[in-house]
Amino acid sequence: MRAVELLGARSGQAFIEVWIICCHQVTFPHQDLSMSFLRMSNCDLHNRRVLIREDLNVPIENGRITSTQRLAAALPTLQKARDAGAAVMVLAHRGRPREGVFAASESLAPVAAWLSRELAQPVPLLRDYLDGVTVQPGAVVLLENCRMNIGEKADDPALARRYAALCEIFVMDAFGTAHRAQASTHGVIQVAPTACAGPLLAAELDALGRVLQAPARPLLAIVGGSKVSTKLTLLRNLLTKVDQLIVGGGIANTFIAAMGYEVGASLYEPDLLDAARQILAQAQACGTALPIPSDVVVAPAFSAEATPTVKRLEAIKSTEMILDIGPQTAADYAKRIAAAGTVVWNGPVGVFEFDAFGKGTEVLAQAIAGAKAFSIAGGGDTLAAADKYGIAERIDYVSTGGGAFLEFLEGKTLPAVAALESRAKD
Repeated sequence: MRAVELLGARSGQAFIEVWIICCHQVTFPHQDLSMSFLRMSNCDLHNRRVLIREDLNVPIENGRITSTQRLAAALPTLQKARDAGAAVMVLAHRGRPREGVFAASESLAPVAAWLSRELAQPVPLLRDYLDGVTVQPGAVVLLENCRMNIGEKADDPALARRYAALCEIFVMDAFGTAHRAQASTHGVIQVAPTACAGPLLAAELDALGRVLQAPARPLLAIVGGSKVSTKLTLLRNLLTKVDQLIVGGGIANTFIAAMGYEVGASLYEPDLLDAARQILAQAQACGTALPIPSDVVVAPAFSAEATPTVKRLEAIKSTEMILDIGPQTAADYAKRIAAAGTVVWNGPVGVFEFDAFGKGTEVLAQAIAGAKAFSIAGGGDTLAAADKYGIAERIDYVSTGGGAFLEFLEGKTLPAVAALESRAKD
């Protein structure tokens, strides 16, 4: 209702222009997300040299891996290839090392140790591998950080050919890097003898395709985060696809300010108020519900020790910061989630790292876990929230993609996926 009231006061000409743009977008068919590519499950790996690109970019502190989520996601692919009798070479990156210079701080040595334990067999880490690798069927070797190779980030064709020469079958299984056109994620696909999608990558694309191509309705998306600017394209693209769009965090603050309310010392983007108003107008024109919080949790400072206070939007003071949605808003959002057929979750709706300001995110997380809807979650903060509230296993699909997850939802072409589709036509 608040959005409707605001838009009713705007000029008729502006509203008509937005309505025309929106209807133009939804009149024509949505982007064709049906993808055709060779899958590892359709390849005979027995006694074949198989190079698998995985996303093993995990946080390491003092030589200890602090989160094994990406490793655990990649492990089944490596086990399947090994058990099929393949000679397995694993290619991965970590951090942003300088090309051409070995940096022990960015080494995959801790990852090799982890894989050795989980696979119950030695997984050597090979530092010099571009001129050839000795590996037997049933064995697994890990190749040192590919971002240390000169030409990796530039998608150098010569480096791509050296990767391809190592194998008979190249498996792209790193969805988290599928949005980057680099030698190990794009160039090698074009020149490898055989190139296919690994189980993890294929599962990601299948889940996202299900959400965007033929979702169970209503389709509800939750987009949180600190800035509208980083997710402006995503919000605009989702408006033409979803039935309801919930915004949270600093993004919601910008929308609240765009509707004329005081946001005090809250994180928001004053230079994007017009963009927020345009999105609100587009949502109304498209018939997409874009609810704005009716109550919020504020505090005098950004601190875990700050005292939380629930307030209506009209009561926010200039010295206060919005750090979470209020209980009334959380209950409303939970009802919307319960009635949805499909839920896409990207981003918390409050500062969930502070327990006093995480209730809104917790309510939504529990609602998603308990909903009958098909649910998919992606993004680092989203996965951290799912873990904190113990609901990760109750989400239908948890994406490890990060940036690739967002770019796919934005409707962008992922270079690695495009290359796999092109090879499938050869």
